Amino acid sequence: MRFRLNAVAALFVATPLAAAAAAPDAPEAQLNVVVVSATRAEHTSFDLPAAIDVVDADRIGAAQPRVNASEALAAVPGLTVQNRQNYAQDLQISSRGFGARSAFGVRGVRLAADGVPATMPDGQGQAATFDLDMAERIEVLRGPLSTLYGNHAGGVIQLFTRDPQGAPFVETNVAGGSDGMRKTDVNAGGKQGSFGWLLDGSRFETDGYRAHSAATRDQAYAKLTFDTSSTGKLTVTAGGLRQDDTQDPLGVTWTTFQRDPRAGEIDATDTQTPKRTLADRYDTHKSIHHQQIGLAWDEKFGTDRLHLTVYGGNRRVIQYQAFSKAFQAPASHSGGVVDFDRDFYGFDANWLMVRPLADGTLRTTVGLEAGKSNDARKGYENYVGTTFGVKGRLRRDEDDDVRDVAPYLQLEWERGAWVFTGGLRHSRVSFDVADHYLSNGNDGGSVDYRHTTPLLGALYKVTPILNVYVSAARGFETPTLNEVFYAGTGGGFNYHLGAATSTQLETGAKALIGPDVRVNAALFQVRTHDELVVDSASGGRTSYRNASATLRQGLELSLDADLHAGFSARVAATLLRAIYDEAFTGVAQGNRLPGVPRTNLFGELAWKASDGWLQAALETVASGNVYPDDANAAMPAPGYAIVNARVQANQALGGWRLREYARVNNVFDRTYVGSVIVGDSNKRYYEPAPGRNWVLGASVHYQF
Repeated sequence: MRFRLNAVAALFVATPLAAAAAAPDAPEAQLNVVVVSATRAEHTSFDLPAAIDVVDADRIGAAQPRVNASEALAAVPGLTVQNRQNYAQDLQISSRGFGARSAFGVRGVRLAADGVPATMPDGQGQAATFDLDMAERIEVLRGPLSTLYGNHAGGVIQLFTRDPQGAPFVETNVAGGSDGMRKTDVNAGGKQGSFGWLLDGSRFETDGYRAHSAATRDQAYAKLTFDTSSTGKLTVTAGGLRQDDTQDPLGVTWTTFQRDPRAGEIDATDTQTPKRTLADRYDTHKSIHHQQIGLAWDEKFGTDRLHLTVYGGNRRVIQYQAFSKAFQAPASHSGGVVDFDRDFYGFDANWLMVRPLADGTLRTTVGLEAGKSNDARKGYENYVGTTFGVKGRLRRDEDDDVRDVAPYLQLEWERGAWVFTGGLRHSRVSFDVADHYLSNGNDGGSVDYRHTTPLLGALYKVTPILNVYVSAARGFETPTLNEVFYAGTGGGFNYHLGAATSTQLETGAKALIGPDVRVNAALFQVRTHDELVVDSASGGRTSYRNASATLRQGLELSLDADLHAGFSARVAATLLRAIYDEAFTGVAQGNRLPGVPRTNLFGELAWKASDGWLQAALETVASGNVYPDDANAAMPAPGYAIVNARVQANQALGGWRLREYARVNNVFDRTYVGSVIVGDSNKRYYEPAPGRNWVLGASVHYQF
């Protein structure tokens, strides 16, 4: 089905007409949502020529144990955020189709927390490092303006923790639910004079919905703030994540999913009776130890501002994968046990200048961003003799360095009803591999990617309650380090992979319809050349290649409404046509991009008592079907719609604040596929989502 523009055009005509007829006394709060992601300085989202949404603390913690960002981000149009029910592989996040190919972690979308990147210089990111317990808001930027963040910036997701304020406090949160889920969180903070502090620690445990999917996660976070002057502030953040022996249930075939969504895939080569699953036979699991520290300094000089962020950290990962043909592995096989120790560090420095120009105001941001990661990486066979799932012989030993250096410039000129935006960023991403395991040949080498990403945008304030805008930009996406590790079905590095380049166009409208309804709409198109696609995927190992051109055309619509009498509603809808615009080997022109649904919908009807002591809501989450392969030959994961319900009570007694909540997800117990593993060579594409499940939680907060 071709994407139809006539309905979209009607919407863009109807929105301005409705807004023009609206009452002029619109609530200031609807207009003045402040964000920093688009311009690296505080700016109202209503006056930006970009699709940007803010998920506030209330939604992040809306009767949730605050374990997975997927629950909060489901309310954002343009995003597809899937919880794989696999804590060894993290969430699957894509923005307008960017990042959908990722077999683990997040690619194609830039992640950051309090200014510290959660995405490495090569473009690989981990949403699990987000501390949701301390989150004040999450900003989600999509479209052309996100390209100013450089490599893999098909979208930008930034988490900001709350600043320490007021008298000291201490808080405890506990939660429990289906499949042995339990979480305990303790945090404390306060501010005295110029010094503020915030500390948080939590433990999350689950037996897992799927077979062989148990996990334990320990997380800690600290934030210290110092007022260095009347106009300056120094912020120090530190965080740690520890997951030991997190089980990996792997994907399953369509037949296994239909038989039992909780079951693992049987290993047909197993000689035991009854046969074991692949996950059990190879004891697939991952251990993660991650810690980082960041320092940010902001100082104002009149109307100008200096910002500096420096950060560093370490990430240690040991992962046991499943390879059913281990004994016949080629000489270049790097083994089924991944073991790497990564050090990473970098900085971002920028200077904002505000000057009058031609009866308007010019804001100029000049900056330099750089990052580096170094992996001491080894690989081992995952068997000894006839015993699988144990560390065997060394098969890989190397040092992997990735560097990213990028100067950037951003301009914004505002005059009267017009706001013009321009930007330029030049990125250089370098990969260097030193191979110390030479018995299978020397796979050492280097590759260098350079690209300049320009941006232009314009916004026109039709009325105080209606803005329309257009924007355009060029973007690029290099392979990640993991994507150059293997060439085809054999071993060895794939230094011939090129970077994908894209041209992005967007037009949108932001309006208040009456005093109680806000509507954001964006129509976009993205053309990409040399798209990175899966070449082969098996047992946790994936190789990639450059394909032909792709085309993404879509519409995003969000609506927030105050329905009075305590009722409110939110709708976030996405229509996305993502196809291969040119044929290549085995893939026809017009085939849909794998991992990308055509439609996504989030709907919520909420009620809150006038004094806030009780609140409840019904949520609907729906998605269209998803193909798991480029050829569109495999069974697509069917579309689905589920309903969630939640209720929360709040009490205040002196310095005490109490909260209790209950949540039921998938109320009608639908069976569906939550995410897919794109291009799996053994057709184990499907990762089932839970049926009906529940969560109960409570918190106690005391302020001294």
